[in-house]
Amino acid sequence: MTAEHLLLIVEDDPAFARTLSRSFERRGYTVLRASNPEQVDALLAKHTPTHAVVDLKLEGSTSGLACVQALHTHSPAMLIVVLTGFASIVTAVEAVKLGACQYLAKPSNTDDIEAAFSHVAGVAEVELTNRSTSIKTLEWEHIHQVLAETGFNISEAARRLGMHRRTLARKLEKQRVK
Repeated sequence: MTAEHLLLIVEDDPAFARTLSRSFERRGYTVLRASNPEQVDALLAKHTPTHAVVDLKLEGSTSGLACVQALHTHSPAMLIVVLTGFASIVTAVEAVKLGACQYLAKPSNTDDIEAAFSHVAGVAEVELTNRSTSIKTLEWEHIHQVLAETGFNISEAARRLGMHRRTLARKLEKQRVK
């Protein structure tokens, strides 16, 4: 099945997925929902979405990047937006390399996501600033890079970072974007 605006939402939070679904349905999209990579594979066997919204961190320690890769492989023309509560440059770059057209930090609304779908690659809309990056931001990005390298394995990432697992877990909980 292919529709003009067939949207796949990959989100493990049922309330947020429902809200996003209703909002996009009001805008004329036909919406499919999945909460894990297995459900994505099952839906791709029957449908070819034109758009997708993928949460970066799914159930357990599953990364949404695997879904981005599968979606892009299935349909290279699909417009994929990655949403995350754990935004970092490393995961943004990785998401775009795997086929996402945009990467948005939560909270993002339907307008933000729809604008991301219509964003044209290569158009410089972002204002450049002369501000230097703070040490906290650099630390957070380094932590996120190590987490991505270890497949979001907290114990292994903590070992590589030279800190206790609980310390890393506390830092992640403290940095969570709600």
